[in-house]
Amino acid sequence: MSNEVTVGIDIGTSSVKAVAADADGNVVASSRVPHEIQIPAADRFQHDAERAWRDGPVAALAALQLESSPAAVSVAAMVPSLTAVDEAGIPRTPGLLYGDGRGRSDASGANPVESKELIQFLRWTQPQYPDAFGYWPATAVANHALSGEAVLDSSTASTAYPLFDWTSWDPEVAGPLGVRIEQLPRLVPTAWECGRVGGADGPVLASGCIDALADQIVAGADNDGDVLVLLGTTLIVNSVTTSHDPVEGYWVIPHTAKDKFLAGGPSNAGGLFVNWATASLRDATPDDHVRPGHVPVWAPYPRGERVPLHDPDRRAVLADLDLTDGVVALRRAAFEASGFVARRTIDAARAAHGVTPRRIIATGGGTRVDEWVQALADCTGLPVECTAVPEGAALGSAFLARCALGREADGMRGAARWARPGRTVEPDPAWVEPVASRYQRFLELST
Repeated sequence: MSNEVTVGIDIGTSSVKAVAADADGNVVASSRVPHEIQIPAADRFQHDAERAWRDGPVAALAALQLESSPAAVSVAAMVPSLTAVDEAGIPRTPGLLYGDGRGRSDASGANPVESKELIQFLRWTQPQYPDAFGYWPATAVANHALSGEAVLDSSTASTAYPLFDWTSWDPEVAGPLGVRIEQLPRLVPTAWECGRVGGADGPVLASGCIDALADQIVAGADNDGDVLVLLGTTLIVNSVTTSHDPVEGYWVIPHTAKDKFLAGGPSNAGGLFVNWATASLRDATPDDHVRPGHVPVWAPYPRGERVPLHDPDRRAVLADLDLTDGVVALRRAAFEASGFVARRTIDAARAAHGVTPRRIIATGGGTRVDEWVQALADCTGLPVECTAVPEGAALGSAFLARCALGREADGMRGAARWARPGRTVEPDPAWVEPVASRYQRFLELST
């Protein structure tokens, strides 16, 4: 049906976003419900799970104010995440998020499937609320709020390996954690129907998806030389490659595009760092201009770093600052730091796989920040093509909702037709040489 509308919901680190789209991927409505990131200590990173994971998705769906009910809904969320809930599905412990110190293990440098971070979350959460009705990730909390049943998709469940053995929950792994299988969400393959929103006559509910995967399928970064950059609370940089050979310090994962892989991974030098570093500068009177050759250099690690350092105890450094540096130079330094992290990731894929980058496709809320996008272009020397819909994970989820309806014969691969290019930002030639010099300084500070 050409006028059939589906809704995608993305539980992000700082807000819940919802997008309603028609069968051709045209956005007909959108909403955003903000929530706080709680950082009670340097190694803590959590949500009020009731507000962010349970109430937020319901509020975001209602805020779309659609004239009629959508045909289907799908939820995406960051990984890993975990909370303990009571019989009503109300979270009773903090909503633990990726990078929280309570998830550390000997495999903390590995990707989410291998890191056992979610198992460590369980190990901490179970004693906090041993009589919990359930132990659920964010997607399951949201699915329960929408449909009355806790369901988890297989892509998100993969981050619980080896508790999830690729087919089901493993009781031999759950037992030593003090967890019963019935306390875990029902498993359903990604993008399959798993229930109904609001009752038997409501919209179809898809099982859900990892946010980065939902974002990826509608970004349009599917060809050799493409670099997909998510400018979100987390910075995620992935080069498209035909090789699955390892890249030291980074992750190489399958792409949804045929015979392609993604080399790169997440960094803490995203919006969380940028917003922190520039917060005190927002209300200051900026300089008229900033000199390309006179910008300090950040090692952007106030909460440690993920790829390639895998060091949660690393801390930030602002170097080469002097009394002539004004507000604009300080702001520019923060955005350049994010750009330098992206360049380091791109360079690693190029060295290991012979990948020649030709363009960056950027998505996420950061694409609305001109300073960030320009710095990304200048630091990498690549044109940055911003997606027309920054809420990529929500848009991708809306497509997965169509898959749950049985409308997409090609599955996730069909989502490429929903990719919409927006503006393109080119590197500024005046900044190429001074930025290259600062990049070397960044590498010195980041060893």
